[in-house]
Amino acid sequence: MIIGGESRGAPVAARHALSFHAVVLGTFLAASSAPTPLYRIYQETFALSPVLTTAVFAVYALALLKALLVAGSVSDHLGRRPVIFAALLLELVAMALFAAADGAGWLFAARLVQGFATGIAASSLGAALVDIDRGRGQLVNALAPLLGMAMGALGTSALVQYGPHPLHLVYAMLGAVFAAQAAILWLTPETGERRAGILRSLKPRIVVPPQARRPLAAVTPINVATWMLGGFYLSLVPALVVAATGSRTPLTGGAVVSVLMLAGAVAIAARRTKPAAANLTVGTLAMASGLVIVLAGMHGGAVPVLIGGTMLGGAGFGTSFLGSMGTIMPLAKPAERAELLSAYYLQSYLAFSLPAILAGYLVREIGYAATADVYAAVIIAMSAAGLLARRILSSRPAAAG
Repeated sequence: MIIGGESRGAPVAARHALSFHAVVLGTFLAASSAPTPLYRIYQETFALSPVLTTAVFAVYALALLKALLVAGSVSDHLGRRPVIFAALLLELVAMALFAAADGAGWLFAARLVQGFATGIAASSLGAALVDIDRGRGQLVNALAPLLGMAMGALGTSALVQYGPHPLHLVYAMLGAVFAAQAAILWLTPETGERRAGILRSLKPRIVVPPQARRPLAAVTPINVATWMLGGFYLSLVPALVVAATGSRTPLTGGAVVSVLMLAGAVAIAARRTKPAAANLTVGTLAMASGLVIVLAGMHGGAVPVLIGGTMLGGAGFGTSFLGSMGTIMPLAKPAERAELLSAYYLQSYLAFSLPAILAGYLVREIGYAATADVYAAVIIAMSAAGLLARRILSSRPAAAG
């Protein structure tokens, strides 16, 4: 590992490289959730329909997925720093597009560029973190995205409520941070090595190893429910809070989204040593119970109840994610992990994005409250189906798969 040979003389010591890469990853994810509190303002300012608003949200996830599948292993061939630097430059372009946006076209362009930049950054930064410290790097990879998204949603809400230029200030600040990170990056030691085969690596391969097919099938309903929950919160919940409570305070909607992510991060940190099967069960039950409480708070117009349900649902979100990954990834051989992870990402990000577009259509037809009821019912039904599928498949002989 190159970092080990440079740690003594590098301008930024190797022992600080883990923190720097974690902060950069968190900043990318903070930027990804920064538009969430602004969607309602975009709707009012640019006269966007709920369907168009959720499509702007979803195009980010699809672009991120494309980047993960096509460019996810580029840093294995070019080195970590050049690829991270390219992702930072792309993210600067996205921030400029957001700041200049005056309609849906600009927002679509900004989210496309941002999704692609974040996908490249997530894979290369994730690999760099594991290069530096395998144990802590894996934990940071799990926690930084959730903490980053929580900070992005909450920080943007605070800026909208208390700062000037709500549609521009957050992107100017994030752009300044990304520019500084792009400069500091070159002071950190390289953690990867150059190797041949980059063109071959650009061809996406989605293969589920035979030994992982039945476990993946068993956790699929739970995994879909988990990512549906995340997509719903990041695309529609701030507007739903306004519709349900009558409070147009931006900080309220941003706080609800942040609570989901923070609770998920705490759950991952607390339960990372627990068996995957237990995490799936606990996470699924917590997620479903939390949604029931959220619906009660929404229909009663009670923000504290809504936040309490979000805390429980967020803990289930993080625990279920941990259980899904812990169920399938240990089954893959080293040479099979990237392809299995691609299959997992494909499933997850489609569940993250496409149902949100359908929810936007339902909002137009039946309103926010009824849409939330339908969406929550689907998530709860998928969760129950996942628990039942796990019980049935685990009771059958392996040959039956």
